Amino acid sequence: MMRCLVAISALALTAMAAAAQVGPPTSQRTCGANRQLVMREGAVVLDTSPTTYARFVRSGAECLVDQFPEPAWVPSSNNPQCFIGYRCKDGSDDF
Repeated sequence: MMRCLVAISALALTAMAAAAQVGPPTSQRTCGANRQLVMREGAVVLDTSPTTYARFVRSGAECLVDQFPEPAWVPSSNNPQCFIGYRCKDGSDDF
């Protein structure tokens, strides 16, 4: 029984690690492919350059309660400023 639980735990951790991997950079996909990925998944983390990545969402519904959606553009293979969706930004009470 213990061996079975260990095997299931190891499998779950492997699946979670695979799901957390970031795909190819946005610059290696077309603007439409990047946009479709965000629209299909709702929220996705993408490489925007060899050293940076970010979380993009299709709407404010994917943001936390104290966040708001801000338009986001990324480089793609056919458009240096491709509108991909939104990024969730923290709200501020400082005015």
